Parts: sequence; structure tokens; C-alpha cells
Amino acid sequence: MSKVPGLLGALGAGLTRMGERLDERRVETEARADADAGLDGAARPARSDDSAVAAAVPSQAPVAGPSQVPAPGPAQAPAEVVSQVPAAVPSQEPAATGAEEATASARQVAPDHVPAPPAYAPAVAARPDPVAAVPWGMRVAAEIGWRLLVLAGTLWVLMRVISAVRLVVLAFVAALFITALLQPTVSRLTRRGLPRGLATAVTAILGFIVMGLIGWFVVWQVMDNLDTLSDKVRAGIEELKRWLLNSPFHVTEDQINQVAKNLSDTIGHNTNEITSAGLQGVTVLVEVLTGILLAMFSTLFLLYDGKNIWHWVLRLVPEQARPAMEGAGPRAWRTLTAYVRGTVIVALIDAIFIGLGIYFLHVPMAVPLAVFIFLFAFIPLVGAVISGALAVVVALVTEGVFTAVMVLAVVLLVQQIEGHVLQPFILGRAVRVHPLAVVLSVAAGGLIGGIGGSVVAVPLVAVTNTVVGYLRATAKENALRAAEGPPEP
Repeated sequence: MSKVPGLLGALGAGLTRMGERLDERRVETEARADADAGLDGAARPARSDDSAVAAAVPSQAPVAGPSQVPAPGPAQAPAEVVSQVPAAVPSQEPAATGAEEATASARQVAPDHVPAPPAYAPAVAARPDPVAAVPWGMRVAAEIGWRLLVLAGTLWVLMRVISAVRLVVLAFVAALFITALLQPTVSRLTRRGLPRGLATAVTAILGFIVMGLIGWFVVWQVMDNLDTLSDKVRAGIEELKRWLLNSPFHVTEDQINQVAKNLSDTIGHNTNEITSAGLQGVTVLVEVLTGILLAMFSTLFLLYDGKNIWHWVLRLVPEQARPAMEGAGPRAWRTLTAYVRGTVIVALIDAIFIGLGIYFLHVPMAVPLAVFIFLFAFIPLVGAVISGALAVVVALVTEGVFTAVMVLAVVLLVQQIEGHVLQPFILGRAVRVHPLAVVLSVAAGGLIGGIGGSVVAVPLVAVTNTVVGYLRATAKENALRAAEGPPEP
């Protein structure tokens, strides 16, 4: 009986080692199960090892429980206990070795694999895709926004380039307008058998001579009537002074003399600025002459070789967009031609009838005023107001209030007939631009390019409208053809 406590101590130590090995095997089994979840190739050997471990664990379950150990008798208890302990402990080593090999093989197959969380871990919702988290409307607005920014940057750079070479651009645009006006004459002479070079030379020379004669006549009329106009202006100022003295505004002669003195002092103190303005005027005159020469040469080449120039421009366009641009070009040119010819006819009618009204009302410089009315008619809406106001002011200063009112009535009558009868009839549907677009384009053109920008703005908008409409219709037609498929043989 003195050996029983020692045997029981050995049995307890053996059971403790068995529990530690069982815990190690459980950890290894869980790791191997995690590896099997990501790799099917490594799962099959692991499952066979699991079955071996599962078969081994129940065989040792009676040893693990203390209640399963029989109570030793007087003679046979020590022998039975000793026989059970060595039989139970060595049975753990082969299974543990197999689990370690399976775990090592799984780690070799998937060294970078992160094991999934255990089943008892709390469920964590996956983070959504950032693109899917942004609302649809905001995504559409962002897509449109950056494209608009790119277009705005492109337009800004284009405007900067145009401002740097504004003289060249305005000269070329003037050449386009003159070409649109003179090209029908060149085509008519060419159809009658005249060589194209000779037809171009005759048309251009005659056109430039006519424009030069008109300019010379205007300058001659202004210089011839300058003295008369100066006397009429002085008389008008004196009449205005008398009217102010007798008016209900209670203006005194001292106040009028003080205003005149202030004007004289201002002119005297700003002599340097006036001189620099005169020098700047000389520079402007040189630029104007340079622009006229550029416009003349550009007109000659456009009249003679316009088709080849257009084909060269088409070669700069990408090949996929070339057919659409090739169809849009002639339509844009027809729109520009219709606009220029219609505007010239309307401006000529305005100048003739308003000039006749001014002439019969005995307003001085009726012919120069009529020419100014003709030129300002190329600026839609705004030009008519400026030229009409100039005629009314000249009539007021030279002939008095009644004549000025009559001139205003004539100007308004002719402009109303022009706006409601002549323009819809002459221009027709070739130039379809909303009045709001006309006003905004004239204002923007004036801010960017001055008077030249105001003249160019409306035809540019009309041509752009025609080109965009044609391209949109072409794209829709191509989409319908693609949807229908190729024609059946």
C-alpha cells in the first residue's frame, strides 16, 4: 500500500501531459481548418488527418476521465494502472506529428493567406465601394463639371491667343466677309468662260475700288462740311445756353460760365494725355492700314483658291470626324454668305431712307451720316441705336429740337420696318438666332474685341448654330444606322 500514492502521482502527471497535448492538437486542428477554407488543394490531406485525429481522440476518452479509471485492488491495481499509462501516452505522438505536417504543408501552399476569423467572432459588415457610396447625381455633376472646366480653360487660352494676334484675326475675318460678298460674282464670271484668276482679279479690284471711293467720299463730305458744322455747333450751344437760362431749372449765367471754365481748365491740365492720345491715334492708324492690306491679300487668296484651302483644313481634322466636318463646312459657308449679303442689303436700305429723311430735313452732313448708318448696321441692334442717336444729336445741335424730333421719328420708322419686314424677308431662315443670343453675343464680342468683336459676334454665333445642328443630326442618323445593322444582301 505504500506504493499506491506514487502510482497515483505518476498517473496524474501522465493525465496532465495528455491534456496539454490535446490542447495543442486542438489549436493545430483549428489552424488547419482555416487553411483548408482558402485552399482546396491543401484541404484534402488535412481532412484525412482530421479523420485520423478524430479516430484517435475517442480512443483516449476513457483515459482522460478520472471516473473511467478502475479502483485498484489489493494485488492487481498497481499493475493495471502502470499498464494503462504507458499505453495512453505514446498514442498521442503519431497524431501530433501528422497534424504538424499538415499545418506545415498548408503554410507552404499559402504563405500569404490570412486565415478567416473563427465562427464565434462577431460579424463585421464589409465597407462599401467608395464609388458606390457617392450619389448618382453628384457623380454626374462631377463628370460634367470637370469637362466644363476643361472647355473653359481651352476657351480662355484661345481668347488669350486671339487677343495677342487680334489684328491678324480681325483682318482675316474681314476678308471672309468680303469673300462671302464677292464670291457669287466670281462664280458668275467663271461660268461665263472667264478664267478663275482673271475673274478673281476683276472682282477684287472693282470691289476694292468701290469701297475706296465710298471711304474717300465720306472723308470729303466731312471735311467739306466741317466749317459749317462748327458754326452750327456754336449756334446750337448758344441756343442751348439761352434755353437753360429761361428754363424752369433756374440755371444762372455764372453757373454756365463756371462749367465752361472747368472744361477749359481740364483740357489745359490734360494736354500731355491728349498728346499721347494723338500719338496713340497714329499707332492705331498704322495698325488699321496694316489690317486693310492683310484683308486685301487674304481676300484675293480666298476668292482664287478657297476650295484648296478648305481641303487643307480638312486634312488637319481627325479621319473619323472628317466626313461630318466635310458636310458641315459648306453649310456654314452658306450661312455666312446669306448673313453678309442680307446684312448689306438691309444696311443699304437703312442708309438710303434715313439719309433721305435727314437730307429733306436740312440736317448738315446727310451723306456722311448715311454712310455711318450703313457701317453701324453690321452691329445688330446696338449699331442701329448708336447711328440713330448720332443723327438725332447732330440735328439737335444744328437745327433745333423740332428737327431732332423729326429725325428721331424717321429713324424709328425705318428701323421698325427693317426689323419686322426686311430682315425676316431677306435673311429668311438662313440665320436663325434668338434676339437674346444676339444681344449677349454682341456684348461679349464688344468686351473681348471692341467694335470688331461686336461685328464678328453674331455671324460667329449663326455659323456655330448651323454647324452644331448639322453635327447633331449626323450623329443621330449614324446611331440609327448602327442600331438597324448592315443592310441585308
